[in-house]
Amino acid sequence: MTPPQATPDRTVPDDEPGPLHDGRLQRVRVRLRAFRARVKARPWWNLAWRIAIGVLGTAVLVLGLIAIPYPGPGWLIVFAGLGILATEFTWAGRLLRFVRRYYDRWVAWVRRQNRVVQALLGLATLAVVLTTLWLLDALWLVARLVGLGHWTWLHSPIMA
Repeated sequence: MTPPQATPDRTVPDDEPGPLHDGRLQRVRVRLRAFRARVKARPWWNLAWRIAIGVLGTAVLVLGLIAIPYPGPGWLIVFAGLGILATEFTWAGRLLRFVRRYYDRWVAWVRRQNRVVQALLGLATLAVVLTTLWLLDALWLVARLVGLGHWTWLHSPIMA
């Protein structure tokens, strides 16, 4: 009779890649670095690449800045836009670290405040959201859709 063989304790089977499957992730990194090196070797391609990253990153950043006061991932979109820009521009990496540091400080400060201050901050955010919706004529559009078109005070002064 043969003694039983010890089997290694595995948390993830070989056929199920984990979130950071080292071999696959390493191959992707190597390919991306090789691609970027080929692009850098050609000045016109490099310029086109940097312009494309600049346009894409700026678009995502502006979308995030617009989304900050609204419910949803506004700050996450801002960080993503700065992250995209930081892949090509050093200033964006410094700005990303600066913004994240002050964002974390702001969140920590708000959490330390009592409920009254937190509620006032929530009301201020609501006021910003309602004001921008009013200025963009979204409130007038919704009022017309639900049959309140006679509420002319909802009509934006800049969209009239």
